[in-house]
Amino acid sequence: MKILVTGGAGYIGSHTVVELLSAGHDVVVLDNYCNSSAVALQRVEQIVAGTVAGKAGKAGVLQAVEADIRDRAALDAVFGAHAFDGVIHFAGLKAVGESVSKPLEYYENNVGGSITLCQAMQAAGVFKLVFSSSATVYGEDAPVPYVETLPRGKTSNPYGSSKSMVEQLLTDLCSSGSDLQASNWSVSLLRYFNPIGAHPSGFIGEDPQGIPNNLMPYIAQVAIGRRAELAIFGSDYPTLDGTCQRDYLHVVDLAKGHLRALEALTQPGVKAYNLGTGQACSVLEMVRAFEQASGRPVPYSFAPRRAGDLPAFWADASKAAAELGWTAELGLDQMMADTWRWQSMNPEGYSEDGSCKP
Repeated sequence: MKILVTGGAGYIGSHTVVELLSAGHDVVVLDNYCNSSAVALQRVEQIVAGTVAGKAGKAGVLQAVEADIRDRAALDAVFGAHAFDGVIHFAGLKAVGESVSKPLEYYENNVGGSITLCQAMQAAGVFKLVFSSSATVYGEDAPVPYVETLPRGKTSNPYGSSKSMVEQLLTDLCSSGSDLQASNWSVSLLRYFNPIGAHPSGFIGEDPQGIPNNLMPYIAQVAIGRRAELAIFGSDYPTLDGTCQRDYLHVVDLAKGHLRALEALTQPGVKAYNLGTGQACSVLEMVRAFEQASGRPVPYSFAPRRAGDLPAFWADASKAAAELGWTAELGLDQMMADTWRWQSMNPEGYSEDGSCKP
């Protein structure tokens, strides 16, 4: 297949492109590099060349287009130049805390960009879409573990609201056929929990610009010496140690989930899947696990609760296991080891020339 991957140079996108190419699919990445790096795609090609060498089969071909998901003319040009079998849509802004302070940017990018993408897809006759959604769509009052039969709830931040809005948009598209003719759209909504880790090669990983908004890159940057200490937002949550609990999964497992979801788009309609491990870890547990894996101390101090954060949530991922044949396979020790390998090999993130050597 030939697949368009929006935001494919980002953290999750680049790992997914590795899986697509390794499986023999051709990929066109569309990215504006506002919170990603073109160097990541050079690293992806290095990984795939090394992985496929000596094995039966042939890797797919990677092409990259620098463009914004909100630019309809650019999208039309890409769809006009390629006969795509489907789209995996990552492009958008993703930081919960930042979304609270910059709601207009999040709605413009995440909702507006998705509308423009769907318009371009429809004009080109491409109706298969895997959407990068989030567990935040279950809302602040949902019982745990989250299961797909729960309704989308009252989201606690603009980031989650933007994902919920796009899910509703895609659900409406899949119901847009007349009484006599079903819609052509076939959509998978992948509700992630908390991806961490990096490719085991250490060539690609999470490289946020500026001060990290997510826990693991902040911990890793403290361990490597780029940050003085970790700020833990809230110490009085109703959890075992007072810090937030999340369902952390390895980004390579998550990337493989996208491939499974893409391959399952055989019938019109929309389906939602949780991608998580089904287990929750607290912030303090994550700090201790990383110190164990890296052998480095991670100094921290407590700060006030952060707007939009929930105390604890984790996944029921049994539907993905039953229908996609997907389960998270890599444990917390592997997540920590791979994060540290990436950070120690790339102390300042991606290098300028794109090369990476252990």
